[in-house]
Amino acid sequence: MYNDAVGQAPPLRELQLAAGAVFDAPCGWDVPVSYGDLRAEHRAVRAAVGVVDRARWGVLELTGADRVSFLNGMVSNDVKRLAPGQGAAAAFLDARGRVQALLSVLAEADRHLVLLPGGTAAKTRDALESFHFAERVEIRDASEELATFLLAGPATATLVERLTARPLPELPWGHAEVLVAGRPARLVRGGGETGEAEAWLLSRREDGAALWQAIVAAEARPVGLTALDVLRVEAGTPRFGHDADDSTLLPEIPCEALVSPTKGCYIGQEVVVRIRDRGHVNRRLTGLTLDGTTVPPPGATVGADGRDVGHVTSAVRSYALERPIALAFVRREHATPGTAVAITVDGAALTARVTALPFVTPA
Repeated sequence: MYNDAVGQAPPLRELQLAAGAVFDAPCGWDVPVSYGDLRAEHRAVRAAVGVVDRARWGVLELTGADRVSFLNGMVSNDVKRLAPGQGAAAAFLDARGRVQALLSVLAEADRHLVLLPGGTAAKTRDALESFHFAERVEIRDASEELATFLLAGPATATLVERLTARPLPELPWGHAEVLVAGRPARLVRGGGETGEAEAWLLSRREDGAALWQAIVAAEARPVGLTALDVLRVEAGTPRFGHDADDSTLLPEIPCEALVSPTKGCYIGQEVVVRIRDRGHVNRRLTGLTLDGTTVPPPGATVGADGRDVGHVTSAVRSYALERPIALAFVRREHATPGTAVAITVDGAALTARVTALPFVTPA
């Protein structure tokens, strides 16, 4: 049991095992993939609030007098407009407009933090450094220093206020310094990965167990990565490395929240603007609702009119819809909602229909 007087807590892994965690290493490290009841974990986020350990989420720290102008020239959203305490989602592209990273930027008075999916921070840092010449900016990978938790569900704001005595920031990626169980933390309003209200809590790695205990004691249910993936697909949120990678043009995925229509030059902007003005891409990420019970694997071929028109990127059995659903790249002429398609799995054709995203909206 956590003892505030001596400031010690059991290791986070022990606390998670005690909660029924099942561990796996899909990205090269142990993470809880479930807590023994996927349906209950899903229900907690859709009806109340759940907590996900995102300990290996990447964090880059940018400091120096030129950090704002440097970062603004790198990413697709407008970093210059962000005051301390504000933030924005964005993409880092190459010169051909292809996605190198999906990220979020948090502006502070003396630094900017960049939040990145696990396993992408070091590569993104190296890529940013390749554009760093005389600018007064330092880019540091702080991923190993932080514990990171995602809270999600309709009761998130109430739980956050109970935990921190502070309201959840109003705008996505807005953030503030708070105390949780006497430990300093940064409270961030999430961007809606699950489709529900979301908050992130970032703390020093050594304070992670204390934060976890406080969050769970406040009645957030632990949620593993498997249930989170179901929630993510239901919300139509692309995951880098699955639904987008360095072969993906930014306009091929839902990107309205990632791009400023008014900011100046950034890497890949010419391609993004040209596609916008032309009016379309040749394929786009869309939803598929399947008949039957089979969940197709990533990479499964999507066909229509006797030819291949796309492929599946993510697929799950939706607990909200009680049927398989998928995200898939589908050629533009077949991507209209309601279009009938077939997904090939082990030589068999699974019938499906193109579905507008998201599949599920908050109640």
